[in-house]
Amino acid sequence: MKINLPVAIILAAASIIAGCASYQPAPRAFHEATIQPYRLDAGDRLRITVFEQDGLTGTYGVDQAGYISFPLVGAVAARGYTAQELEGVIAGELQKGYLRDPDVSIEIDQYRSFFVLGEVGQPGQYTYVPGMTVQNAIAIAGGFSTRAQQNSTDITRKINGKIMTGRVSISSPILAGDTIYIRERLF
Repeated sequence: MKINLPVAIILAAASIIAGCASYQPAPRAFHEATIQPYRLDAGDRLRITVFEQDGLTGTYGVDQAGYISFPLVGAVAARGYTAQELEGVIAGELQKGYLRDPDVSIEIDQYRSFFVLGEVGQPGQYTYVPGMTVQNAIAIAGGFSTRAQQNSTDITRKINGKIMTGRVSISSPILAGDTIYIRERLF
């Protein structure tokens, strides 16, 4: 079976266009997530201080199930809470027969990682720092490769429990847990 050249060119162009159409610009919720309070999730490490209770003060990691294991009270759900909300949860648990008026303070000791994939010098997992942009993440990952499309990128992000992917500019902010994908340019 012979395929003539014009038909082959049209089929190739159609497949390229279909591939480009698979990603849409980032939805509004995607951008709004960057201005919301930080929500805890697996991989975050917290510095929890219970004033005048040195035995309870320490560093605790949020496990894959979204819980921290806290002395006296056991497993405490952390996923989806802000640090301030979790302070109230832990204080409430400690008041149930352990401490009269606990004063709990939580700081994020280390944020969960973000990931950079695709056309960069060193794809991989990196430590998130608040205020980062896509451009900062690319620089940390060794910069663009020679084949990288440099004007926009795709980010996959969890928003309200749903995984979303959107195309953003390289000046866009990123969040802890994001996966950044740098596409290969076509020409």
